Amino acid sequence: MIGEAIQEDVLRALVEQHAVRECLVAKIDGGPAWGLAIRLGGSGARWVPVRSKREKIRAWASLTAVGRFAAGVGLRGFMVEL
Repeated sequence: MIGEAIQEDVLRALVEQHAVRECLVAKIDGGPAWGLAIRLGGSGARWVPVRSKREKIRAWASLTAVGRFAAGVGLRGFMVEL
């Protein structure tokens, strides 16, 4: 997952405006943690990872945890890259 990162409050606003085109969950750098990235509208749009206030990329220990976060911000689904 590459690109500039987006914070949770901005993600919530984008979801409310229906601006999020796709969501992807994948392992961060092949490690045990999972990351979430979004793609906004338009062809050729790049993946933008979700970040925390302290870290460049927010990490979750499980897909269940990512799912709870996604539901909490209003995302209805995401793709998983294994």
